[in-house]
Amino acid sequence: MIVKVLGCSGAIAAGCRTTSFLIDDDVLVDAGTGVGDLSLEALARIDHILISHSHLDHVLAIGLLADSVMRARRAAGRGPIKVHALPETLAALRAHIFNGVIWPDFTRLPSAEQPVLQLVPFAVGNQFEVGGKRVEVITALHTVPACGFAIDGGQGDEKGWWVYTGDTGPNPALWIRLRHMKVAHLVIETAFSDEERQLAYISRHLCPAALGHELAQLPGSVEVHVTHIKPGETEAVMSEVGKLASSHRIRALSAGQVMRIGEA
Repeated sequence: MIVKVLGCSGAIAAGCRTTSFLIDDDVLVDAGTGVGDLSLEALARIDHILISHSHLDHVLAIGLLADSVMRARRAAGRGPIKVHALPETLAALRAHIFNGVIWPDFTRLPSAEQPVLQLVPFAVGNQFEVGGKRVEVITALHTVPACGFAIDGGQGDEKGWWVYTGDTGPNPALWIRLRHMKVAHLVIETAFSDEERQLAYISRHLCPAALGHELAQLPGSVEVHVTHIKPGETEAVMSEVGKLASSHRIRALSAGQVMRIGEA
């Protein structure tokens, strides 16, 4: 399984794209501005989108993607792109984006019978398959209903899981679950520096001190990738992360980075 980082920034600026990951060539995890760097042909190959929560930096490309690929997918006889999310997230997309005011309702276009998007609900703890990959929906604690994802390439636990926390504050239940998984790569957010720890707390994000406390609950030595840092803050945040006493191998995530799970 190949995971390409399309975007991993907490906001936008030159060279900064918001959160999105491409799994192999057919599954998106979140749909931030990084999706826009894919070619039209690559966009048309996407069959599934897994959404962690409803905030704009994670969902804004869904409607634009639908508009871009609708004609090509219809001409090729492809079915709808399935957008998988919590029921509350799907309700937010319907009410606030696909409402005919902010954006057309692509769950009914080009026709109600053959739409380009299909909304598919899940619950935390659910396991299901998308494109031959096994997905488990994992818990997250944010200001809106949210989740993360553990994904493997369908090869079983022995190859390890790619785990993405989504946006989350401190979350003891997450580590209870991850202690029973073989984690190959952990993508975890750290949106603010310790100087802004109060802002991190009230917005239910992590700062480096909180990250250290969270990672201490995961045994072993795991490849940890820090994501969702604000533009211009990477050096400051990673300097603080570098001072953590952790057994894990921690580095900043970067757009264009590729992670391979179960590859020779």
